[in-house]
Amino acid sequence: MQGLMMDYPLTLQHAFDRAVRIFHRKEIVTRTDTGLHRYTYREWGKRTAQLAHALQDAGVKQGERIATFGWNTYRHLELYFAIPCLGAVLHTLNVRLFAEQLVYIINNAEDKIILLMETWSPIREHCRSA
Repeated sequence: MQGLMMDYPLTLQHAFDRAVRIFHRKEIVTRTDTGLHRYTYREWGKRTAQLAHALQDAGVKQGERIATFGWNTYRHLELYFAIPCLGAVLHTLNVRLFAEQLVYIINNAEDKIILLMETWSPIREHCRSA
């Protein structure tokens, strides 16, 4: 089957690069509490790269687990790509779990960082006491 095999690994970085390169003018639209948030794949690519650099500057290394806790929004999409493209492991936490369950999962996963969406900040104190 020579000629049909890919000559590079199929990684998320390739999907990211292709989206930014080919669909740079297409919009990503998210419904928020204040209305619709719109931006292009080009803008998304820039923000995602900035986020990856910020995580790297914060000391995140390849293979470390980074947890996210939030709704499926444009900000979470940035995390979905920034974390794996950096070489870290994306660990999504289920917003529908009880605090005790979240504490167990977080401790078991040994997450280095938990990225918490602003609307979920009250859960932080509840998890600390669990």
